[in-house]
Amino acid sequence: MTLAEILPPILQLSPIEKLKLIRILAEDLNIAEDISPLEPFKTYGLSTPYNSFGAGAVLMDALKQSDVDN
Repeated sequence: MTLAEILPPILQLSPIEKLKLIRILAEDLNIAEDISPLEPFKTYGLSTPYNSFGAGAVLMDALKQSDVDN
């Protein structure tokens, strides 16, 4: 069965039933052997564009170049 086949009936579920489905799927993933679930109270690094001044300079150069080209 494909996602395209099961998605239309899922979208017709009530919000409560959708939450139940999410919990069931999350529990199923939690017991899967090939997935490492997030550990409670552990801190995970998350890359963000904040304080990435080099990336900002590259974006500004690209923006200026696109203005010149137009």
